[in-house]
Amino acid sequence: MTYCVGLMLDEGMVFLSDTRTNAGLDNISRYRKMFTWEVPGERAIVALTAGNLAITQAVMSTLQEAIDNPETEPGDCILSAPSMFRVAELMGEAMQKVQHKYQDTLEQRKESSSASIMVGGQRKGGAQRLFLVYAAGNFIEATEDTPYLQIGEHKYGKPILDRVITPETPIADGVKAALLSMDSTLRSNLSVGMPLDLAVLPEGSCQFSEHRRIDAEDAGFKALSDAWSQALREAFADMPDEHCAPDC
Repeated sequence: MTYCVGLMLDEGMVFLSDTRTNAGLDNISRYRKMFTWEVPGERAIVALTAGNLAITQAVMSTLQEAIDNPETEPGDCILSAPSMFRVAELMGEAMQKVQHKYQDTLEQRKESSSASIMVGGQRKGGAQRLFLVYAAGNFIEATEDTPYLQIGEHKYGKPILDRVITPETPIADGVKAALLSMDSTLRSNLSVGMPLDLAVLPEGSCQFSEHRRIDAEDAGFKALSDAWSQALREAFADMPDEHCAPDC
């Protein structure tokens, strides 16, 4: 299981992922689920992955091979694609290719090939865009009505995003909301785990302002988690009793 979230705000984009992968109760490992590409000032792209690890790793390798191959046509490489829409198409095409190669064999072994990839970013002269690519290679796009996307174990971290995130949310508050969304998920599902990968992409910069790993001992994240827990306890204590009349 995994949890990844991407926010698309007027001030920029925020991406956050965990690193835990489960292959059974006694086989828990760490694998990077955030992949980034940056040509400072020209384009910056982030991909977050969930689902069958072998499938998503093969998709990422397929995309990287296109980048490394000098004979790749410009429109067939995410670092030279003319738009973020084309980047999402390339992700979908790579997903289709990998699924076609492995899906039947996995199903014969009663194993799932299900996978999904969130991809977002911006190229110079274009708008920031955020997409969710499904196992079939098709995809949807985040909009002003829903300016965030999630993949993996999303239900625990969704309430705070629904209540807080709008396109007008400042990017600093977006980072805070993403971290608290992850904190809620970490507390409620043991299959999602530290460390975390965080990337922040200000609008129009085509360059990451923050790109770092947050480990279990990170003082800032621990302080945020503790403060959120205390705030929730205080808010709960201040709530009126349901059975009590307003003047009781």
